[in-house]
Amino acid sequence: MTPTEIVNTLEARGVDTEDVVLPYGLSPEMRDWARTSAPRGVKDIEKLARLRDQLLDKDQMSLEYSWGYTGTAVEVFRERKANCLAFTYLFVGMAREVGVSVHFLAVDNVESFRRQGNLVVVSDHVAVGFGDGGQRKIFDFSQEPEDDPRFVRKISDLTAIAMFHSNKGAEALQVGKQDEAVRWLRTAVGIDPGLASAWVNFGVALRRGGQVEDAEMAYKRALERDPSLDSAYQNLASLLRNEGRIVEAIAYEQALAKTPTRNPYTFLSLGDISLANGRPADAERFYRRAVQLNDNDPEVFAALGQLAMANGDDRLARRMLKRARKSVPDAWDQRSGRLERLESALRIDS
Repeated sequence: MTPTEIVNTLEARGVDTEDVVLPYGLSPEMRDWARTSAPRGVKDIEKLARLRDQLLDKDQMSLEYSWGYTGTAVEVFRERKANCLAFTYLFVGMAREVGVSVHFLAVDNVESFRRQGNLVVVSDHVAVGFGDGGQRKIFDFSQEPEDDPRFVRKISDLTAIAMFHSNKGAEALQVGKQDEAVRWLRTAVGIDPGLASAWVNFGVALRRGGQVEDAEMAYKRALERDPSLDSAYQNLASLLRNEGRIVEAIAYEQALAKTPTRNPYTFLSLGDISLANGRPADAERFYRRAVQLNDNDPEVFAALGQLAMANGDDRLARRMLKRARKSVPDAWDQRSGRLERLESALRIDS
């Protein structure tokens, strides 16, 4: 889509376009750089390869990966750092500048999970596509792109723009900028009302601002768009439990347990709920699943240790405590404190 088409579409949706950032826009300097790096007279695929190589060459751009930094193309070019989504904006902008038609891709089988305080951050993956079907070529920061077409899908420019705003909202939440987060995320769901992850993040921001009913609505809208989205079930169940709506919460927890999630923190949360409600066998099953998904996180062993304590197995508890503290000295204390706080699950694209 051209910038004019984007503006017209968003205005028709009632979005204030003054609040919208076009993350793949280029500066005059960047346009010159792109044309120099991928000159005329070569095939499109060769232009893309040259652009990628120049961007990642340590003697040229010296671009460094920075998790959690969703900059615009202009910011990436200036700061020389980016996550995969920010790299994608830069690459798309430059590819189109040299006349190559590329598109955004969501890669659905690449996820990473991090805990930051009482937030769990789930990172999805985005790349650049050229061509379609079996002839599609994929370019991304890793230079080892996913080649299984079952897990790769084309997304629109509007969705990619909404992802930028959703990420900025999530980043604002992580540093406690509540009002700023709400502004970014309200714009994100306005740009692409079908982006389920943006509705999840919007719900987290609303809930943290005390707007519980609006947060519930946002989580439910996320599930309307993606009925398999584990973070939406998890956040909604947590909200309902906090509101004393236990029967409803249990229904969403049961649905959460059936999602095809690879998030170890989801299973830790389900284990905690089971343990708190007198179901130690279920708690152990969920904790063991968390270990299978991530046996490098000391929290999973702290969780098993606390379960052992609840079961009266002091010997196992000490062994799990030792294993947890081997990686992080205060893992047990962090785990104990976390059980007393509500957690939220954010989704970002990387």
